[in-house]
Amino acid sequence: MKPGWKPGWRVARGLLLAVALAAGNCLYAQEPDSALASQPARTSPDWLKSGVVYQIFVREFSPAGDLNGVTARLDDLHTLNVNILWLMPIHPNGQVKKKGSLGSPYAVRDYYAIDPALGTKADLHRLVEEAHRRQMKVIIDIVANHTAWDSVMMAHPDFYHKDAQGHITYPHDWTDVAWLDYSNPRLRQYMIDMLVYWIKEFDLDGFRCDAAGEVPTDFWEQARAALEKVKANIMLLAEADKPELLRSAFDMDYSWPLMHTLNDVIMDGEPATAIRTNIEQQKERFPKGALHMRISDDHDELRATTRFGYPGSIAAAALIFTLDGAPLIYNGMEVGDSTQSRDPALFEPQKIFWQAATWHPEYPKFYAAIAGLRRTHPALQQGELIWIHNSNEQHVVTFLRRSGTDEFLVAINLSNTPFRGTVEAPAGSWKEIELPIAKPETGALPFVSLDAFGARIFETQVPGGQP
Repeated sequence: MKPGWKPGWRVARGLLLAVALAAGNCLYAQEPDSALASQPARTSPDWLKSGVVYQIFVREFSPAGDLNGVTARLDDLHTLNVNILWLMPIHPNGQVKKKGSLGSPYAVRDYYAIDPALGTKADLHRLVEEAHRRQMKVIIDIVANHTAWDSVMMAHPDFYHKDAQGHITYPHDWTDVAWLDYSNPRLRQYMIDMLVYWIKEFDLDGFRCDAAGEVPTDFWEQARAALEKVKANIMLLAEADKPELLRSAFDMDYSWPLMHTLNDVIMDGEPATAIRTNIEQQKERFPKGALHMRISDDHDELRATTRFGYPGSIAAAALIFTLDGAPLIYNGMEVGDSTQSRDPALFEPQKIFWQAATWHPEYPKFYAAIAGLRRTHPALQQGELIWIHNSNEQHVVTFLRRSGTDEFLVAINLSNTPFRGTVEAPAGSWKEIELPIAKPETGALPFVSLDAFGARIFETQVPGGQP
């Protein structure tokens, strides 16, 4: 979903999803494609499978609001234990029919250019080189479904969809953008050449593809084949919830259904068991081994601190960091920033309030710790997910992550009611992982206590050695 969806539509979609989930008949699971679900997903690079994605809104990220402002913070991001940097669109954005005072970064005027306000091509080269020196990958946002109304591509009106009167039109209710027509082979080649240019010229590691589900799947498959001839082991992230995209074109998509379910549980009091139900239903839809980007906050949503409150946003983060796929940190999450980003704030100056860390010093420590824990242990990356019961499943989720002898038990309270109870922990020796949000307790499993929106993680002890 591209920025610019009317809030009413988003609310309606969320309500529809919530109703379907409550009825035990999720709309995404009504007609799973058994043939697709039985196929393997494409094999993704190891650095993505173990990845933590960090999303950067370049113009809001630093006081300078440019690429050099990102480069200056690479050491901080490295300390945060992220390894994939996603730059929101860096192209010049449109001024004709723009939204707000600045316009949307998702209304692109020239795919081959960098917005002069963000810097130069030399600046991007330096950012990528410095990130690679720190073993971090860099991907950029590509908006392939539509352009700005003052795009250089308007010189080719045949590249666009037309209405009944022959006028270039827009998709959905996105009035600030013009809709590209992928039935035109010339447009397809233009876009593939453009994607190849960015990989070849800047040694980028892939793309986050905006509104990917709105673009024909066979175009993405063509583009993938062309890109892999230039650089192997790139990643493509689809802003979509469309299973066929993960068959061969994309490495990962958005786990929107899980994010909506988190909203239902934390904000509306739905049972915590809905988390397990949702994840199991999604497995019936997607190719085997498909990766999903786990999100609780991004530029299309009210900030997690706004939706869930400060403790609830940490509980949500604890969940997305201990599931499979790859978790997302949207810039500012790590300090508890509540500066809004979605429509209409997306189109106005909204600098991240980094000083929020003064109020929540445990936030950056928590994110660095849990990201580091995840990146160190295969079990917390793509290890087996095993749900286990606890004595209050209305509020608490408990599960194991296992890979070989590497095993973790995760307990997360998704409510404002403290939990004192038991979990069905496997027999063995367990050691609690100390997290900056709470001190470990002396009690032993299967007895567990969790504060409101608390989380605890336990690790098995390997006999005679290190855990």
